[in-house]
Amino acid sequence: MEVQILVKAVVSITLVGILGGLVFRLYRELVGNPEKIRSALRKQGIGGPPPTLLLGNVLEMKKARTATNCANALFPFIGPWHNKYGHVFVFSIGVIPILHVTQPDMVREITTCTSLDSYLAKNRAYLLGRGILTSNGNQWAHQRKIIAPEFHGQGIRGMIKLIRESAMTLIDVWNNMIEAKGGVADIKIDQHMRSFSGDVISKACFGSDYSKGGEIFVKLRALLECASKKGFSFGIPFMKYLPTKSNREAWALEKDLRTLILRVVKERNESGDEKDLLQTVLEGAKNSELSPDAIDSFIVDNCKNIYLADFETTALAATCCLMLLAANPEWQERVRGEVLGVCDGQAPDSDTIRKMKVLSMAINESLRLYPPVAIMSREVFEEMKFGGVHVPKGVNIWALVLTLHTDSEVWGADSYQFNPDRFANGIAGACKLPHLYMPFGVGPRVCLGQHLASAELKNLLSLILSNFTFTLSPTYIHSPTLNLVIEPEHGVDLNVKKL
Repeated sequence: MEVQILVKAVVSITLVGILGGLVFRLYRELVGNPEKIRSALRKQGIGGPPPTLLLGNVLEMKKARTATNCANALFPFIGPWHNKYGHVFVFSIGVIPILHVTQPDMVREITTCTSLDSYLAKNRAYLLGRGILTSNGNQWAHQRKIIAPEFHGQGIRGMIKLIRESAMTLIDVWNNMIEAKGGVADIKIDQHMRSFSGDVISKACFGSDYSKGGEIFVKLRALLECASKKGFSFGIPFMKYLPTKSNREAWALEKDLRTLILRVVKERNESGDEKDLLQTVLEGAKNSELSPDAIDSFIVDNCKNIYLADFETTALAATCCLMLLAANPEWQERVRGEVLGVCDGQAPDSDTIRKMKVLSMAINESLRLYPPVAIMSREVFEEMKFGGVHVPKGVNIWALVLTLHTDSEVWGADSYQFNPDRFANGIAGACKLPHLYMPFGVGPRVCLGQHLASAELKNLLSLILSNFTFTLSPTYIHSPTLNLVIEPEHGVDLNVKKL
């Protein structure tokens, strides 16, 4: 009897110890560590809105009222906090501390930082970066970037023909729509821009297997929309594990995407090498020291990153630029005049698009007002110092690109207006602090699709402008929204007429 009592006592003490340890660990992760981080920042004079338990400042963020300009419409809570706490302040999304930074010198240090690369290379599969659609379910996980020649200028010249063919397909579709409508067609252009960009990146990424990219891109688009529905709930403890409708959809899409991508990879391995982006990813994985499971995730995540880096962002950039040119007919005519003069009746090529200065100015200004990616984010994996501030491990750093792009102290009193002339002397002459212009990111982690996206935009827009004139449709509703990337909530409707 005494032995049984002793055993029960030991078991009870063990269970209490385990339970107590679990409770302590949960408290440390959900309450203790976030408060420790905020305390370390407060001691350095960095304030911020007081968080609530587990939810952080999510409720306050959701209650914030929208405003007229794009930055305040998408992030209405940032303005009041910036006015109250200054250029650097801390807030929380759930239990995740966010250090908001708009102090120019500090932004420069953060965006050019590379000191964590060796640390991360030894400890995890991804380098410090900006990944969003990753297979581990963490919106703020980080991607290792494949430095593909096609995405960094060396192979762009060889892709001009491919880009032009895809653009001409769009031109033919619009011509048919205009003819069917008797001379003027009301076109919702968003899906047409995605079709063009998807066709280009499918051929660039999958080579002769490009037709198989269509289903992958449809799933990726659905995953992007699904992730956007989660809003600011990603930092709330355990939310990503609960079988909510959006989580179930995301899990199913992740599974389907992984299966689709790895099926294409298997077929590629069996059929032989091709000179495309998928092959570059496969070679990067082959030369790594990752485990087989990690290699599969590496391949899948990089295919998703290529999608976000070019397909979605290029389509959105083209959509917004056409919207702004439709709303500013004097600039539309000015750009068209340049295009027609430079091309002189010929299709644009790699040489002619380099001569289109006014078109480049209009694209740069469009990307300033409507950058596809709204936030430059970094996660700190070990304590670092930026701008005299010791940033603790575990902090997520945010620099709102929209805010930096429309700061009147940097860009002038017309910072919210469409004025491509500001880029007449290039980016360096457009504002007081050129490093704050970052539509494709900046520094060592600049978007891997920047050069390809630029070539696509110039070729597509030059062909549209040389074939059509367009105005905003009466049905167009201006309502930018954030679905991980910035896009028009109701699409962009244009009245399009053939020249």
